[in-house]
Amino acid sequence: MKSETKQILEAVQNGSLSVDEALLKLKTEPYEDIGFAKVDLHRKVRQGVPEVIYGAGKTPEQMIGITDAMKKNGQERILITRLSPEAAEEITQVHSITYYENARIGLVGDLPAPDGIGAIVVATGGTSDIPIAEEAALTAQALGNAVTRLYDVGVAGLHRLLSHKEDIMSASVIIAIAGMEGALASVIGGLADCPVIAVPTSVGYGASFQGLSALLSMLNSCASGVSVVNIDNGFGAGYLASMINHMEVREEK
Repeated sequence: MKSETKQILEAVQNGSLSVDEALLKLKTEPYEDIGFAKVDLHRKVRQGVPEVIYGAGKTPEQMIGITDAMKKNGQERILITRLSPEAAEEITQVHSITYYENARIGLVGDLPAPDGIGAIVVATGGTSDIPIAEEAALTAQALGNAVTRLYDVGVAGLHRLLSHKEDIMSASVIIAIAGMEGALASVIGGLADCPVIAVPTSVGYGASFQGLSALLSMLNSCASGVSVVNIDNGFGAGYLASMINHMEVREEK
């Protein structure tokens, strides 16, 4: 039996369906129900990016099943976030994936060539923030962006950040990642002429309240053009940065 997608494409070819009508049908085509998950097969048509697998809380068998469904329906690049080394090892027995342990990301397929309008800068306050930064950076790379990493450039040694002014001034989007008091986002926001996405991390001593202190500081930033995602949400920051970095490309299409 032909898939609904093939039927829609044939209808466009024989003239019984317009391109706009076909696009609407594709955007609303049903998901695939595999019992424990309903795999959204047309998220890329609706949003520009296919569904990403959130690995935390899922068994390796569940992630293998979801990956099976995605690959069967033509998704060549699959991102699995918050993936443990143990689960990655089990998935590798079935699917070929590249596992980035620091970022806790598994990738089916290769990283694409960058096609955004510029570079995304990912900056961290300290070395302890790097795992979240790598989640953001690899997410952005997997979505087709050039990424510049500036790690350990926090306010305790501001000269380290200022030595990278050229990278900051030329960026299309900057992701500022910091724990403790989260001051890095305000400092970068006061230097850059592009959108800044702040990511509070759960790095810090007791009164940082697992990232709540950094979150509140970033929300209260006096620098204009700073937006904030949730605590430790490197994926969300990388995804949003990619959307911003592709807006002009989208307009040209």
